[in-house]
Amino acid sequence: MSSWRKLGNILFLSLLVMFCFLLGKHAMGDEYKDATLLAMQGGEISNEEALKLEQQLGQNVNDLAARAKLLGYYQLESFKSKDARKARQRHILWVIQNCPGCGIASTPYSWLDPMLDGEVYYEAKALWLKQVESHKESTAIIGNAAKFFILHDQDAAEDLLKRAKALDPRNPEWPKRLGEIYSLGMSRKPAESRKEAGAKSLEQMEETLSLTIDDNNKFYLLDELSTVAFEAGDSSKASKYASQLLQKAPQYKKDWNYGNAIHKGNLILGRVALASGKLEEAKDYLLKAGKTPGSPQLDSFGPNMTLAKELLEKGERKVVIEYFRECGNFWQSGNDKLMNWMAIVNQGGMPNFGGNLDY
Repeated sequence: MSSWRKLGNILFLSLLVMFCFLLGKHAMGDEYKDATLLAMQGGEISNEEALKLEQQLGQNVNDLAARAKLLGYYQLESFKSKDARKARQRHILWVIQNCPGCGIASTPYSWLDPMLDGEVYYEAKALWLKQVESHKESTAIIGNAAKFFILHDQDAAEDLLKRAKALDPRNPEWPKRLGEIYSLGMSRKPAESRKEAGAKSLEQMEETLSLTIDDNNKFYLLDELSTVAFEAGDSSKASKYASQLLQKAPQYKKDWNYGNAIHKGNLILGRVALASGKLEEAKDYLLKAGKTPGSPQLDSFGPNMTLAKELLEKGERKVVIEYFRECGNFWQSGNDKLMNWMAIVNQGGMPNFGGNLDY
């Protein structure tokens, strides 16, 4: 594989991991996982292997495994070739038209972008809406359509998820995904809008918790619950859920989410403490958050800097620099960024933390 394709594969898979972390990460069915694995395999095949897969589809258009691999292949190739982009668009339209409820239709490999794909995006959008109207009782199709719209038409995604929820009210997937829509970009909204979004998300997430039976999934929900409760202005619930998260964490030391739990639980308790005027407690929680062993998300995208920023705004540079050092133990790919932030803080400035205020 060329160095370009290796880099492209890494970048897209990183985005895929991040998106799955933000949305639906605990509700991935077997079909989703299988389709994603096939598409990831497709991202590593050669041009000759892709041609053979196209020939297979010529003989059997319903070979979904071959089509999933090709979607993975064209996902990367589409950034350097107009022909590859057109081929990718053709496969996506076929999926929407012929198997809107299947696993590959629910993954980012089957999504389009209005800027990059132009009129084809709107053609796909019309196809999805037609499928939803033709299959009004299918939560699989409605749910997949909602995923297609999540980045570029959140109002449509919200409406679709409400339909799915009405059809299947005992399924925790629907309130969870609604809660995640309401919390998207929440930290960057004005105070009142953030509080409103937090309250709407909290309501859905608490409903999800009440419907969830699996203890693992309850553990995963607690970090989201603690965050949206804090943004909703409910410090009591934020503390409760963050404390429960930290109490449960030792049972899940081998779980991929263990490091996230240590990080998030301490950060939320620190923000609650700071909001209550307990500065020393907040500083202590910040350092505890930095002592997380890391996780797939933390190791790739880095730590959350919201509490660090809030402490910097109060002039607490020393503890924030110490937090940077702790984070360097797991975020090795971000050491240059951490060193840059450290230099800015040492000079009395405020770093631009960018996406690390959202992760």
